[in-house]
Amino acid sequence: MRIPNALVAALALTLVPGFGPTAARAEVDPADLARIEILPGWETPAGTRMAAVRITLAPGWKTYWRAPGAAGIPPLFDWQGSQNIAGAAFHWPVPHVFDQAGLRSIGYTDQVVIPLEITHSDGGPTRIAGSVQIGVCQQICVPVELHFDSLLPPDGHRDPAIVAALVDRPMTAEEAGVTAVTCSAAPSAEGLRLTARVQVPASGADEMVVIETDDPALWVSEAATRREGGWLEAEAEVLARDGGGVTLDRAGLRFTLLGAGAAVDIRGCDAG
Repeated sequence: MRIPNALVAALALTLVPGFGPTAARAEVDPADLARIEILPGWETPAGTRMAAVRITLAPGWKTYWRAPGAAGIPPLFDWQGSQNIAGAAFHWPVPHVFDQAGLRSIGYTDQVVIPLEITHSDGGPTRIAGSVQIGVCQQICVPVELHFDSLLPPDGHRDPAIVAALVDRPMTAEEAGVTAVTCSAAPSAEGLRLTARVQVPASGADEMVVIETDDPALWVSEAATRREGGWLEAEAEVLARDGGGVTLDRAGLRFTLLGAGAAVDIRGCDAG
């Protein structure tokens, strides 16, 4: 199996002068680049807890969205030590698109508040504890591990920072005027070639589509995006991480349209 482009890009960062681990250790201390804070939030009418993770970066540095692009490093959370948490869903704010050494990455600068909606497992106290591994980049890229441990108060309040982050969310397909989403797949040399078409009004000159799958065994390449009239078309390669065959579930596909500082979040597609 060939190495996916995302992995090639990550390896390339260790070879480009100024991007290697040695340069990072020599010039910066990871502890100076990022800090993390848990915002306790409030209990929602649905019985969940709306909390948030706030990551603050050193001036001029950036970190990455859940799907970081060819040159990015995805955040990896470990919730070991948490209590009274049956499940947690991130509500990611709209990210920015960056050009990094000729490669595209997706993420945030300065500070990002990521709302975290928690489903409780019992009636006891709720504790958010664990760690997150992130990539923090400027002229160099540095891996940073941040630890957190917060016992949430039973009452809480509607934190304006969390409310603002929830407002800064991608639009739904209905809100964006999406009228059709189709996708088709054809065999490729090592997996499947996925073509998705979204009927949606244009949002700007630099539109792009990010394709994700809910199957962790699959890897999706950066999509080549083009507009044809009222349709936005994206093509990407889907490979099995273990080199085996690829089975694609259309209902498990997620498409994020990015452009002009806005985003659209689309789940699933029809056969096309």
